[in-house]
Amino acid sequence: MIFSAEDRQHFQTFGYVVRHSFFSAEETAAIQSEIDRLLHIGALRNVATDGDGKTPSAGMRNLQLCPMYRDSPLFRALPFDPKVVTAISELIGDPYILHLDQVFFKPGGDGMGTNWHQDNAYFKIADPMKGTAMWIAVHDATIENGTMQVIPESYRGLYEHNRDPYSDHHIRCYPPEEKAVTVELPAGGVLFFCYGTAHCTGPNRTDRGRAGVAFHFLHADYAQKNLIEEGRDYRPYITGPQATGGMAEYGEKIDWDVEVKNALRHSLS
Repeated sequence: MIFSAEDRQHFQTFGYVVRHSFFSAEETAAIQSEIDRLLHIGALRNVATDGDGKTPSAGMRNLQLCPMYRDSPLFRALPFDPKVVTAISELIGDPYILHLDQVFFKPGGDGMGTNWHQDNAYFKIADPMKGTAMWIAVHDATIENGTMQVIPESYRGLYEHNRDPYSDHHIRCYPPEEKAVTVELPAGGVLFFCYGTAHCTGPNRTDRGRAGVAFHFLHADYAQKNLIEEGRDYRPYITGPQATGGMAEYGEKIDWDVEVKNALRHSLS
């Protein structure tokens, strides 16, 4: 068991729950090393624009890779980590699929935040509590470097969303920001929030980069084909009778511990 009864009730009532300590120091180091590798090979692109939704921003950066699984064996494996499997099962029930995976990197100084939105404005599932994001603080996430903010109980309704003029593809809404809760996390900590929870990140005003990795999981009852994100080949079943540990989708059994060791070995080479 990952969550206490109080934790699960907090998720059901407020739409989010926090685990300040989730990944081990070794796992966190592997995740950080993998982000460094992805940055080094140029896998992330700047999605920030100058206010017209099209022109790449010359002054601000919001670097994204979505999906990650094609470029990263480590992040392909993370949803199969047994403690991740247990955590998601406890929050949204079985069976469930991996719906989406992505990373945002906010460079120091000119790192732009991601504006307020609800994931369910994209996905439109009937019950927003049956999908959850898992947002991992790759580095210490603080107010100063633009950590995540959420609005408790915002899943109870859907705010009007419009195109975000400061992103080349995102949408945004205007929820009651006075109700926002700021979630500061140490590296390796995790914020779980349901598909209806309004959330945003702020700009990075420090001199060091900060990354957040997000996985979205969806109960299989809501896994319609039109919910698959553009360009994604696979959305594996993680639990349930159709789950094969990655064999059906990737042609091999996925082992999180092996990929953690591989990522750490790469960081030392």
